[in-house]
Amino acid sequence: MEPYRHKVKYYECDPMGVVHHSNYVRFMEEARVEMMDRLGFGYERMEAEGVISPVLSLTCKFLRPAHFQEVVEISVRLSSSTAMKVSFAYEMRVEGNVVMTAESTHCFLENGRPVSLEKRFPEFFAVLSELR
Repeated sequence: MEPYRHKVKYYECDPMGVVHHSNYVRFMEEARVEMMDRLGFGYERMEAEGVISPVLSLTCKFLRPAHFQEVVEISVRLSSSTAMKVSFAYEMRVEGNVVMTAESTHCFLENGRPVSLEKRFPEFFAVLSELR
């Protein structure tokens, strides 16, 4: 899939002129939402059917800073999936240089209870299985 592109806004930077670390999580979410939409199983669709997808864990490795006006290219790939959890790996680049790598793990809930993707969204589970 094509990388998601995010042009860094002024308000996303700290007084040192670099992207504040908390904003990378937002960039990851933007890219993940775009990926899910491209796969045909966007968050809007799932939430309309009563399913939400909270973050269970998040790890980040900051390698170099990104700055105001730079374009961050975010590549997202499925790193692992089961019927109950999905993990995504992210690589962020500016002008070809890796600025950050990360991974997020998510589950799926309906009415506060865990949902099996294999049972609740078999088409989506099949798509994820193909990506593994």
